[in-house]
Amino acid sequence: MGASGPIRVVVAKPGLDGHDRGAKVIARALRDAGMEVIYTGLHQTPEQIVDTAIQEDADAIGLSVLSGAHNTLFARVLDLLRERDAADITVFGGGIIPESDIPPLKAAGVAAIFTPGAPTDEIITWVRAHARA
Repeated sequence: MGASGPIRVVVAKPGLDGHDRGAKVIARALRDAGMEVIYTGLHQTPEQIVDTAIQEDADAIGLSVLSGAHNTLFARVLDLLRERDAADITVFGGGIIPESDIPPLKAAGVAAIFTPGAPTDEIITWVRAHARA
């Protein structure tokens, strides 16, 4: 819905991760770039994340995973979006994700993966170009 207003992004920490500094940095950067950001906080289930994205009419979901459960958690979010006819919501992710896991995640439908050290301006530019593309 970038055309009818600011891009709306849900930033979420699925699973059991206890650290959210990176997610908060991204949320603040997107907000400072003029996007509406809904930060869900720690320990969200994929169901809660998808519910929030649909309720908030989000254009994108940014998932941050540090626990190693990225393959399972990302797949579940993508499955739920398809089940709820919301697959047009762009899903991107970041965190501690091994390079070898990135191609299968992209093949499953994750639009982009940003690993530690990715510049926030690069993420902002990407979201502007791809949110609900």
